[in-house]
Amino acid sequence: MQVRVQEAGFDPGAQSNDFAAGCSGAGAIVTFTGVVRDIEGGGLVAMEIEHYPGMTQTALEKIAAEAEARWSLADVLVIHRYGRLKPGAQIMMVATAARHRRDAFEAAEYMMDYLKSRAPFWKKEILQDGASEWVAAKADDEDALTRW
Repeated sequence: MQVRVQEAGFDPGAQSNDFAAGCSGAGAIVTFTGVVRDIEGGGLVAMEIEHYPGMTQTALEKIAAEAEARWSLADVLVIHRYGRLKPGAQIMMVATAARHRRDAFEAAEYMMDYLKSRAPFWKKEILQDGASEWVAAKADDEDALTRW
């Protein structure tokens, strides 16, 4: 298991290749990269992501460990960024490797749902007009957890 919380950007292709190279015996590798999306109608200058380092690392490791315990995985990778990110920037990546695709897909979806709703990050949108707003939790994200 690899879990990294970092300010620096990352290359999803290179991360995926490095992850796959270390997963001999896996029959499936699933990757997901989330990017900062602009607000509807445009106008997002940046998203500022804050976190409490010790708590965040522990929480992400717990989510990854729960996925490993629930599915038959060869390996897990979680990268989540913090700091000031512009629209289009990579914000996070999840990769799972398993002997069978169902385990890889389900574990990746599980982690993405829990990272979206339970990871201790606080996000603020900075808009072109100078306004800033904290991003509120969404009911759809909470509802996604009910299937697990």
